[in-house]
Amino acid sequence: MNDWSERYRLDAREWVELEAAASLLENLRSANLSQIMLGNKTESVSKAEMLARASPQWTEYNEKMVEARRKANLAKVKLEWDRMKFSEQQSQEATARAERRL
Repeated sequence: MNDWSERYRLDAREWVELEAAASLLENLRSANLSQIMLGNKTESVSKAEMLARASPQWTEYNEKMVEARRKANLAKVKLEWDRMKFSEQQSQEATARAERRL
């Protein structure tokens, strides 16, 4: 695929989707912890929080959140790479035009 504009558009769309998924997980982190805490039938809030943070559900949620952020960051790097390659191509074309004028 030589059309850098189309490649950029597709990669930007992928990044937007992955960024939204990662942000959603990050924004729901406290709500998720609260839900896990509610499942712990204890009188003490601090004990419920401690049990929730030690739970496999909390660990799994955090792993999923970190993986979503990793994917979004990787997509952002790919998008920046597209921009860099397009800029390099423009520079090479400008150089070639200048050389042809000489």
